[in-house]
Amino acid sequence: MELGRYYIGGEWVEPRSARDFPVLNPATEARIGTVALGGADDVDAAVAAARRAFEGFSRTGRDERISLLERLLALSEERREELAQAMTAEMGAPITMSRAAQAEAAVGHLGAVLDALRAQEARVSLPNGDVLVREPIGVCGLITPWNWPINQIALKVLPALAAGCTCVLKPSEHTPLSAAVYAQMIHDAGFPAGVFNLVHGDGPTVGAALSRHPDVDMISFTGSTRAGVAVARDAAETVKRVTLELGGKSPNLVFADCDLKERVTASVRECMFNTGQSCDAPTRMLVERRCYTEALKIAKSAAEGLSVGDPAREGDQIGPLFDRTQFERVQAMIRTGIEEGATLLAGGLGRPEGFDRGWFVKPTVFADVRNDMAIARQEIFGPVLVIIPFDAEDEAVRLANDTPYGLAAYVQTGNLARAERVAARLRAGAIHINGGAFNYGSPFGGYKQSGNGREGGLMGIEDYQEVKTLHFG
Repeated sequence: MELGRYYIGGEWVEPRSARDFPVLNPATEARIGTVALGGADDVDAAVAAARRAFEGFSRTGRDERISLLERLLALSEERREELAQAMTAEMGAPITMSRAAQAEAAVGHLGAVLDALRAQEARVSLPNGDVLVREPIGVCGLITPWNWPINQIALKVLPALAAGCTCVLKPSEHTPLSAAVYAQMIHDAGFPAGVFNLVHGDGPTVGAALSRHPDVDMISFTGSTRAGVAVARDAAETVKRVTLELGGKSPNLVFADCDLKERVTASVRECMFNTGQSCDAPTRMLVERRCYTEALKIAKSAAEGLSVGDPAREGDQIGPLFDRTQFERVQAMIRTGIEEGATLLAGGLGRPEGFDRGWFVKPTVFADVRNDMAIARQEIFGPVLVIIPFDAEDEAVRLANDTPYGLAAYVQTGNLARAERVAARLRAGAIHINGGAFNYGSPFGGYKQSGNGREGGLMGIEDYQEVKTLHFG
């Protein structure tokens, strides 16, 4: 396992064309490694290996694939700490959170994929006598982000392997450590050579080469909406399947009949989780006006009660943003919010007190926000919450849906009938009611510019399958 090498055809090999790229610890700004960024020649080699392996792997029986995945599950449990430490070092996830959520995803998603694979019917008889057969789609290009490195790798690699596909993974160049560990785990699990391949690189070079490649049958991408549009354009010429999991500006509707202190406090913490670097974070809190003043007091107290600290230390502190560029973007958006006239309720510009290095940001809350402000429209991707008042349920739904995104939405209410009624009107792929969390095996994906397709569980496997109809005479 080496960052200067790629995993192609069952071996760690030297890149054919590479540029050095520094891997930095975002808490200290120290260089902790160097990754070799590849080019189109490396993609060609990896795709060729995947194409050769597809002929055999696509015909393996379900039991054989289950056995391989079970071995990978055992390795995922054994090497969970190594994955957690890698993600803490490369993207600043606090180690306690990294163990409980970031690394745990390798185990949780795999268990759900195994359950779905065991339950899926390989052949379905139609009432007209025809038979539907599901088959692997082919060679898959998988492009994953830096904010949930192993979570997104697992959500793409595992269903592809479960379906009988072969794949080429391009992880974020900013988080190569955990990806390299995962590649070695797949090797150690005994998957045939060429079934899984890893090439490091940036989006405009390796990502584009994968998306355009004529021998790649499917692209699955997670990242920004802007980059997702570029991937879809690149893939269009070869008419390959494209699934996208993109940005979000998720609304959180807080009604006066909820347990206000509990739900607002929890909502602030949820927004700040992973330093706000989650595409489905509840970053727009819409609060019923008759409890608005009290909600602001609670939100301010909750934000000011959050600690920011060294991600290597155990605890529930917030870590840094993942790099300088993101730090500067978040600072610019906080400045924009102030200039737009929003009320700065907590946090603000600059690093927290006591920090003179590392990409740490103050947990920030804006009140009295209008939904047409930039801080309410744009995905900030940092620990920044905006709060908007509303008067009636219809207005809350209108404001919630007034966004180009539709990944997730949140509803806080003591009235279950209202929760169901509002959820039915929200244009989002997942609705979290009174703190309901995502569960492994459930589909994850969004409406509108948050993407298309669903990851996780049975629907995640189906994204990597073609349907063939047998007509019998």
